[in-house]
Parts: sequence; C-alpha cells; structure tokens
Amino acid sequence: MPSTPVRPEPVEGRPSPTDGRTPFDGLRANGLYFARGEHSAEHGFTPPCRRSAEHGFTLVEVLIAMLIFGMIAAAGVALLSFSIRAQGAAVARLDDVDSVERLSSILSADFAQAVERPNRDERGVMQPAFVGTGTSVRLVRGGWSNLDGAARPSLQKVEYRLEEEAIDRVAYPMLDGAEPYPPGAMLSDVRAMTLRYRFRGAWSDRWDGTQGAALPQAVELTVTRRNGTMLRQLFLVGTGYEQGPPEAEHGR
Repeated sequence: MPSTPVRPEPVEGRPSPTDGRTPFDGLRANGLYFARGEHSAEHGFTPPCRRSAEHGFTLVEVLIAMLIFGMIAAAGVALLSFSIRAQGAAVARLDDVDSVERLSSILSADFAQAVERPNRDERGVMQPAFVGTGTSVRLVRGGWSNLDGAARPSLQKVEYRLEEEAIDRVAYPMLDGAEPYPPGAMLSDVRAMTLRYRFRGAWSDRWDGTQGAALPQAVELTVTRRNGTMLRQLFLVGTGYEQGPPEAEHGR
C-alpha cells in the first residue's frame, strides 16, 4: 500500500517551508529588515525627496548660474574693450608714421628744388632767396605744377615753422608781396624743432644769404616729440633730384 508522506514538524522560531513565508518575514516583523525602498519612520528614515520638472530650480542654483553668466559676460566685455583699444592705438601709430614720412618727403622735395630767387614780403621788403632760423625756414622752390594753367610762375615761396606743437607748412600764391595761404599742419605733438644749415663744412644756426652763397649746401632738422622721441634728418639743398648719366651709375 502507498506510504503517506511525512510532513516535518515546524521548529519554533523558524518558518515552515510550506506556510508561504520567507526567512525575511521574521526579520521584518522584528524591525530588522526593510525591503528596497521601504523605510520606517520609527527608525528615523524618511522617504527620498524626488523633485519634478514642475518644481524648477532652487535659489542657490539660480544664484550660481547668474554668477557664472556674469563672469562670462565680464570677460567678453573686457576682451572687446581691449581689442578696440589695441585697434585705436595701432591706427594712431600708423597715422603718426605716415605723417613723419609725408613731412620728410615734402621737405626733401622743397629743399632739393630750392632756387636763388630773392623775393618781397607782404610789406614789399626785399628778402633773400633762402632765410632760416633755429625754428623756421623760408625758401623759393621750383617745380610747382600748374595743371589748370593759372597766371602764375612755376616758382613758389614756402615756409616751415613751429606753431602750437605742430610743424606747419605755409605756401604763398605769388613770390612778391602776396598774403600766404592758410597753414597746413604737417606733424603734430612736436615739443621742439631745431634747424641747422651747413656750408663749406661748417654748421650754423642761422642763414640769411650773407655767408658767401644764396643757398646752404644742406639742412639738418631735429624734432623732439611730446612723448620724448627724437627725429633727426638731413636734406640736400638745390640738388633738384638730378641723377647722373647711366654710365656713371654702372661705374659705381
């Protein structure tokens, strides 16, 4: 006859394998075990706070974001300001270099084309062809272009002088007795200008045509800028930009 299965007797304190309980039920009953996500307020546990998108940001997060944005904006403004200042300084420097080159070119042309032509000033007083002091010089130059065919000579009287920290070039429409044109500033920010005149190996601070010739052989110009920069240039007088023959150039 078939045998009847023997059911084991439950042991006290241990769950029976057939009563549907697990080994953790006893721990849970004694408050020693909690399932995942299950906490007891009696033991000081609180459910985690989950923030949804509807709650937004906290005040601290907003302040930190504003601080970072302010730092980035300040850096951008500083970079832009530096770029603008650098560009302005570069443009000013280039303009100054251009002014120096223009002054040198015009002085070279005027001195090189100087001629021995006495003239009269606005009062009708006769003046030498070339008159120079330590801070100004007046001469008569040739090669004045007459594109419009005006009734005037090809000679022009010009003057250079220092006025209000600027080297001005003054031109005259006529050689004798005419009022000058308005002066044109050739170089600004000039603190001092010194002119010297060379003749027969000697330098002089003045020239009035009584040194034995109507024109000096060379002129030295020394300019001291307001920032302390000093410029020194030498110009030949009366050369007229005449070049030697090709044979002489090849023979050098």
